[in-house]
Amino acid sequence: MYLVINLAIFALLIVLLVQQQKREQTLSKRVFTGLGLGVMFGAALQFFYGEGNDTIATTLKYVGIVGSGYVSLLKMIVMPLIMVSIIAAIVKVKNAGSLGKIAGLSIGILLATTAASALIGILVSNLFGLSAEGIVQGAREIARGEALQTRLTSVESLSLADMIISFFPANPFADLAGSRPTSTIAVVIFSAFIGVASLTVIRTQPELGKSLETFVNVAQEVVRTLVRMVLALTPYGVLALMTKVVAGSNYSDILNLLNFVVASYVGLGLILVMHLLLVSGIGINPIRFLKKILPVLTFAFTSRSSAGTLPLNIETQVKKLGNGEAVSNFSASFGATMGQNGCAGLYPAMLAVMIAPTIGINPMDPGFILTLIAIVTISSFGIAGVGGGATFAAIIVLSALDMPVALAGLLISIEPLIDMGRTAVNVSGSITAGTITSRVLGQADHNVFNQDEEISGERVNA
Repeated sequence: MYLVINLAIFALLIVLLVQQQKREQTLSKRVFTGLGLGVMFGAALQFFYGEGNDTIATTLKYVGIVGSGYVSLLKMIVMPLIMVSIIAAIVKVKNAGSLGKIAGLSIGILLATTAASALIGILVSNLFGLSAEGIVQGAREIARGEALQTRLTSVESLSLADMIISFFPANPFADLAGSRPTSTIAVVIFSAFIGVASLTVIRTQPELGKSLETFVNVAQEVVRTLVRMVLALTPYGVLALMTKVVAGSNYSDILNLLNFVVASYVGLGLILVMHLLLVSGIGINPIRFLKKILPVLTFAFTSRSSAGTLPLNIETQVKKLGNGEAVSNFSASFGATMGQNGCAGLYPAMLAVMIAPTIGINPMDPGFILTLIAIVTISSFGIAGVGGGATFAAIIVLSALDMPVALAGLLISIEPLIDMGRTAVNVSGSITAGTITSRVLGQADHNVFNQDEEISGERVNA
């Protein structure tokens, strides 16, 4: 009976979003409406049924059909979008030589901001006096620690050279299916080769070249239309995802580790400020920039998926920030798998500082700080080769510093809450890298950035 009532309320909330869409409200407004409704509905479930109630768990299974289904649709369009967009961008630019500059500058900015993020993590951890001492290990924490120790063996077997080799597409069809952690970058590389080969055909065989350009343009328009169709479903996905996060949170654990939660979000906030300062340094209004990327960050926050945010990330860079198509695709794709400011920069650094005192290391020692920043930066470049994400970043950094990897499992109870902010910052970092690269290389459309229109997908009816 209660389950039926809960699902009826959820269905009513969806109807409210549908009515908002029929009134032609912009996607940004509908996303934030979905966010607010999800928070309220999730909090209401917690209030009426209590933490860990079976009714909540059953309700979230059905709510998850909408949330998980939407994330799956986003992942469905990621590979086609990357492949077609990069090929089209290279064909239109007609300058293969600029690809190296785009990739090099984008990756350089991602790694530099990751190093800065690690420093922020070190400073914030010391400011809040974070330490792994005194944190109680429950059954979940112990199990997580044991699992991390098991995974450590496979991580240590991979060298940096192996990680870099894994970026190359030995089987592009398998990578298009997302069979490997590094499939996204492999598809980027494969698409770049196709694009360069297409330029050669256009230059050497003009007749075939015209047909090829027409085919690429048609394919790009089809994929763009598909992207707009899926993005129109964003408010409903955000509603479901936020409901799950709020209703499924363990508030007693959050209160017990509140100091770490607050410190994490202070650090994430400082990284976001750093991104705004960087874009302001190249003549961009930081407030306008933040307003334009806020819907993307909101979805990244609720979905906890950098890869799932790729379509919205690329669309926003091109249609709202005026970044070049090649730059947008390269920076978004690289940013989803390496140089992640939140997951690979801030989080491992904070954990290392927390654990350091337990093994007799002074976390404020200059030698330790420099070593930690260097390891975090190098590890962030190869994280995708071993699965990606904050967990593997922590494993690699802690093992490189000869610290007990099992202690990383202490924070499993609050992992989802912190991961939301980390993912949003990861995406902000990739957008920042794309924006700076686009401006430095002169591939930005300033008129697009200065206009206040919504991105093309915002008024499309699902």
